[in-house]
Amino acid sequence: MPVESRGDVLVKVRFNGVSKRYEDGTLAVDSLNLEVNDKEFLVLVGPSGCGKSTTLRMLAGLEEVTDGEILIDDTVINHLPPGARGLGMVFQSYALYPHMNVHDNLSFGLRMDKGENRLAKAEIGERVSETAELLDLQDILDKKPRDISGGQRQRVALGRALVRRPRVLLMDEPLSNLDAKLRTRMRVELRRLHEELGTTTVYVTHDQIEAMTLADRIAVMDGGVLQQHSTPLEAYQNPSNSFVASFLGTPPMNLIRGEVLEGRFVAGELSFAIPKSLSKKEGVCIYGIRPEDVVFSEHGGIRCTIIGVEHLGGENIWHLDAMGHRILARSQQLDHLDANFSQNDDKHLHIEIGLPSARIFDV
Repeated sequence: MPVESRGDVLVKVRFNGVSKRYEDGTLAVDSLNLEVNDKEFLVLVGPSGCGKSTTLRMLAGLEEVTDGEILIDDTVINHLPPGARGLGMVFQSYALYPHMNVHDNLSFGLRMDKGENRLAKAEIGERVSETAELLDLQDILDKKPRDISGGQRQRVALGRALVRRPRVLLMDEPLSNLDAKLRTRMRVELRRLHEELGTTTVYVTHDQIEAMTLADRIAVMDGGVLQQHSTPLEAYQNPSNSFVASFLGTPPMNLIRGEVLEGRFVAGELSFAIPKSLSKKEGVCIYGIRPEDVVFSEHGGIRCTIIGVEHLGGENIWHLDAMGHRILARSQQLDHLDANFSQNDDKHLHIEIGLPSARIFDV
């Protein structure tokens, strides 16, 4: 039985122990347990090959589930064909019909419905008009895809999914083909649309900026395994492991392998005291601190050699060598530092990194 659209009701998605193994033995997704709440914007994020797109395709019905169950509310949908799941999907490719104008591209799916699902022509026109207004497409309804910009094509592709009023909206790297400026604008638009429509949404991206700015919650994946499921800020401030710590953040968190001995972190010649809150773990570990949390010190601290600097206008990214360990530090322009040095100059700074904002991870 198809999953029916029931208006303004709770729409939850659950993955219960879901795995995907291909015929060659590749395990793309491993025992995934994940819940998407009603009206939530969930972002699946991770590097290429981590299993995020496979997860989305299993939800869409484009990939078979090897083990486990996928549910929309309390209905198991494993056996349902894609068209019966009540989903709308937007792909990286716009996949618009080049011979149709924008109006016909938006209405095509509705016009192809058969039987009791087919809407009257007047209602189809009304839905297209509402969607066009929502996405600011009113002035280009008569144009062909070749005559509109990339951003407009992406909005038409989004509108084609929204016009069907899906229970769950799926998006697979929809902004990848856009330039940086347009991606920024579309991120704002997607978030605005979500807050206005409240459609339960699952969004796939490898771009951590998209994940951090769009999501209510993010699901970070690596090697087919869910690494952390939380709000973006929680994942950034309290990463569950060193992979999440290194994946989220630009520049990424500094990670140093060493060990904690009697309240000090030691990694070769590098040694410094750490707060009591971090000294509960003894032994081999990975010490991590965000570049923006590195503190420049004029007296004491760790002496570093300046390897290079990236000038970004309002801030600098400092590349430092601390006794053989590369440290990145992000800071505002510092009056007492010469930001115009040559990379060949013998320049030094002192920093503090044994701070409560740091994290310690298991190896």
